[in-house]
Amino acid sequence: MTKLEHPILIGIVGAAQGLRGEVRVKPFTEDPMAIAEYGALYTADGRRFEVLDHRFAKTVVVVRFRGINDRNAAEALKGLELFIDRSSLDDEELEEGEYFHADLEGLEAWDAEGRFWGTVSGVLDFGGGDLLELRDEGRKPVVIPFTLAAVPTVDLEAGRILVDPLAAGLIDTGEDDGQEDNGDADPEDLPDEDRPE
Repeated sequence: MTKLEHPILIGIVGAAQGLRGEVRVKPFTEDPMAIAEYGALYTADGRRFEVLDHRFAKTVVVVRFRGINDRNAAEALKGLELFIDRSSLDDEELEEGEYFHADLEGLEAWDAEGRFWGTVSGVLDFGGGDLLELRDEGRKPVVIPFTLAAVPTVDLEAGRILVDPLAAGLIDTGEDDGQEDNGDADPEDLPDEDRPE
């Protein structure tokens, strides 16, 4: 049993595939087939799995692990989360301004005025770009866009990000948010026939 120092979730085992011990794995890697490129995969309790064979099938990767030779053994793995250690990831593959999600989680968010906004608790992507979830004790979590305007600086060594509270939507400016004003119109703005006498 091996406990990883900095585990990173890269996939979850789904249903068994066929009778020879293969399983469907939902990958969290950018390239689904990369799930087999990191060497051994580990579970949260330290079990080690070696990928013998893998192939892409629609939205999952069908994997055959060493020692899993029949459907019963494969079915017993359903729901297992598979991890690698952060040290297995190659920083040289990243372009300027790109970060591994695992490196962003845990960073403290501060603004230029020295105000603390919370700790990055997750990186979310719903299709419109990355979002950072910030949590601080006693406050509701907030989500901010992970853009250069909202987060102009990421300092991994210092363990913090610099946020622009206005661009990140953390400050309520009180400006009209595009909804119609239901208040009374200024009489000077009304056409002549509608002005009160």
